[in-house]
Amino acid sequence: MVRFASEDEELLDAYSRAVTSVVDAVGPAVARVILPRGGGSGVLFTPDGYLLTNAHVVGRARAVEVALPDGSSHDGSVVGSDPATDLAVVHIEGSHLPAAELGESAKLRVGQLVVAIGNPLGFSSTVSAGVVSALGRTLRAQDGRLMDGIIQSDVALNPGNSGGPLVDGRARVVGITTAVILGAQGIGFSVPIDTARRVLAELMQHGRVRRGVLGLAAQTRPLDRRIARHHGLAQKSGVEVMEVQPSKPAAQAGLRAGDILLSMDGVTLPGVDEVHRLLGASSIGRAMPCKVLRGAKILELTVTPVE
Repeated sequence: MVRFASEDEELLDAYSRAVTSVVDAVGPAVARVILPRGGGSGVLFTPDGYLLTNAHVVGRARAVEVALPDGSSHDGSVVGSDPATDLAVVHIEGSHLPAAELGESAKLRVGQLVVAIGNPLGFSSTVSAGVVSALGRTLRAQDGRLMDGIIQSDVALNPGNSGGPLVDGRARVVGITTAVILGAQGIGFSVPIDTARRVLAELMQHGRVRRGVLGLAAQTRPLDRRIARHHGLAQKSGVEVMEVQPSKPAAQAGLRAGDILLSMDGVTLPGVDEVHRLLGASSIGRAMPCKVLRGAKILELTVTPVE
């Protein structure tokens, strides 16, 4: 029994050392983002004052207050915000500021130790630890788009943690905390840092994330089984065009209200979310072939998204 107790103590010591080393390395870079209506957390990722947080934390504000763990307070300006991924970049003046290292969320494994640092319910520099519960979750953003690749963990999270870092055992930021399920315990979600890298580059360069636009309103629509069988379609649903804006890419391509988009750029479209996924920055100005069901006929059209 003594031997088992000793092993338990050694394991606890190793766990404690892992968490404390993460806090020592990343804690100084975790900021409190303050607005009159509330706020949240953020993490500095460059020594010259750029920090990541959530889009829903900054809202439509252009200026925020940023408080660092060393007790200093700074005027922060919102460089850019992307509600579709719930990410924002804020800048404060300074040099040689504590900055966290960004890791790679693609290398995460279920069961891996992760640590969250933030300011839940106004309690500054709060630390909680747990494990990665699941990978590749989807979550609906404020603008209605699906966020892919979301990290689920059992780390204790509360309002105010939003925008803070999720950190691996080697003190590298692997996610940005974005949401909790109210009333649930041990279910929290973070935007993967691989997504954040792409978004912050766009925000710092353009102040926004560029995406393609078709100029239509649409909804997911089940396909008529007889028509699907007639054309040998394996998919059970498509994207019904509800409205087409004049002079926009969809109208120029010849799309009409009532058409059902079956595929675009060679990708099957079972629903609206797949269209959103295709309309990234790389889609702008690129001709994309479309397969369209109009009545009982299938048409081949080409649409070129604009920014």
